[in-house]
Amino acid sequence: SKSVLCTSYSGQDVSTVLHLVHNLIHEEEEEDEKPSRRMQNVGEQGHMALLGHSLAAYISVLDKERLRRLTTRILSDTTLWLCRLFRYENGSAYFHEDDRDGLVKVCRLVINTRYEEYASEGYVVLSSKQPVIYLSASCRPGLGQHLCSQLGLPLSSLCTVPCNTVFGSQHQMDVALLDKLIKEDLDAKKLPLLLIANAGTPGAGHTDKLGRLKDLCDQYNMWLHVEGVNLATLALGQIPSAVMAATRSDSMTLTPGLWLGLPAVTAVTLYRHEDPALSLAAGLTSSQPVEKLRALPLWLSLQYLGHNGIVQKIQHTAALVIVEDELNSPVVLFKFSQEMSAGTVSLQYLGEQLAQLVPTSGVDVVELEDEGTCIRFSPLLTAAVLGTQHEDVTELVEKLSELVPVMSSTMCLRQDFREEIHRHPAVLRYVEDMSWPGLGAPQTEGMDDSSRKQQLDKINSEILKKLQGLDTDISFSTGPEFGIEKECIFVGMVTEDVDVSELVDTIAALGRDIEESGRLLENMTEVVRKGIQEAELQLQKASEEKLIEEGMLRQLPLVGSVLNWFSPFESSIKGRTFNLAAGTVSLNVQCGVLPCSVLFCCINVLPEINGP
Repeated sequence: SKSVLCTSYSGQDVSTVLHLVHNLIHEEEEEDEKPSRRMQNVGEQGHMALLGHSLAAYISVLDKERLRRLTTRILSDTTLWLCRLFRYENGSAYFHEDDRDGLVKVCRLVINTRYEEYASEGYVVLSSKQPVIYLSASCRPGLGQHLCSQLGLPLSSLCTVPCNTVFGSQHQMDVALLDKLIKEDLDAKKLPLLLIANAGTPGAGHTDKLGRLKDLCDQYNMWLHVEGVNLATLALGQIPSAVMAATRSDSMTLTPGLWLGLPAVTAVTLYRHEDPALSLAAGLTSSQPVEKLRALPLWLSLQYLGHNGIVQKIQHTAALVIVEDELNSPVVLFKFSQEMSAGTVSLQYLGEQLAQLVPTSGVDVVELEDEGTCIRFSPLLTAAVLGTQHEDVTELVEKLSELVPVMSSTMCLRQDFREEIHRHPAVLRYVEDMSWPGLGAPQTEGMDDSSRKQQLDKINSEILKKLQGLDTDISFSTGPEFGIEKECIFVGMVTEDVDVSELVDTIAALGRDIEESGRLLENMTEVVRKGIQEAELQLQKASEEKLIEEGMLRQLPLVGSVLNWFSPFESSIKGRTFNLAAGTVSLNVQCGVLPCSVLFCCINVLPEINGP
């Protein structure tokens, strides 16, 4: 703000700066009454991770020799612990903020290894044999494009491998098809460079057949990189063989911050390579001691938790979902079995409701290529961060049991609701809004276009107020914020015992009454307006007659008063009555003689007329 900029020229004390930061953090909360639904659960281990960032800043000012010894120790200890914890023998570690950056550096390492003259000749050597990077169709969206952008490779260097269509999981890479694609690239004089596999796909949490993929990579001299949330289970005592095969990979990216609930902790890429010079050229290692301090927050957290504490946290998270065999995923997906057009919107609504009712469950809505819209519960991805407990899972199941029947009945009754509205074409019409998960959105009808545009919003507003005042569990609203229709009444979720015909009749009756009241008011307004105009004309005529009858002298203020005193004048001007029912102005009783010549015009509102 302007005040902050003005005071910053002279500097501010620590308390003022901290107060400014506090205001910036809570600024959005003051503007928005709804607080954030999901807040990371920061325990003592989280405070250790946050402390690491402060300590790293202090340590960086040490003398060079002491800084070098300390950072080397921290880096080597953290690398050794992670390799032992996740069963990755003889590995090196690269710590990075962006969880994709480790894969970028690994790709550079492989390019330097496979193209010996790359360090001196650069991208020219790639023209002889174009490198090819293979990745699954179920990988993270945009990952391949990010790699090409960072590496300076054309998008033609990417090869997306489809998933199984006949045998196995539909989220696993098709190994036989991958073999065929590699052979075709070799025949085209291309160089198969690297394969990206999943130990837990981003959407469904499935693990590729890593053992077979590693054998295929060895056959064609390719680098195998593995990523995914299921790599966390490598720290457990009993490990599925499908995930255990990841320990044979050439590199893998870990995200311990998500798995252990540690805020602001870097991702880690473990890799195996014998040439430190090439690792340095690829950016996987650094001679700068300060860069090695990235490992300090994780080093402190691992020291605090210990091996048993780490295993216990991952084991608690994995136990939130019962996996019957190795073929099953530790991710639970929910999808409506009913094939209806409202299924996608209803699932999104259900996901939002569950996230709001049970925020610590971590459920979200995902779009999968084969299944479409699904609600996902992935505890390995969210439980440690949100502090999910078994009680939260129980509550999640209870809320699902409450919401699903209501949503199912709503979806089943939507067609009946539409047909019932069509029975009242003179009053209502049905508005098709695919963004609304409720019963439907009726709109009032029966007026010409010009009047409807002016009065429709007012009429619907009046109907909405009356509907919201009814004693019912059904919700009525103005609809979604970004809906296609705004001048509608949106009916929410309903149970199976709702009488749709009676509901539509009620809405139609309210609309009819309000519309008729509006027409009566319009008619009365027009009658009054015409009556006033006629009265004004007759008053003007009476004034002219009065001038002729009384003469000019009686109209002068002082002279007229004197003449009226000495010679009172009895006016022949008659009084008038405005008949609201007939809409006419007629002669009535004779007005009395008034010294100031005041003429009254009476508007008589008849008691038998209903309305204002």
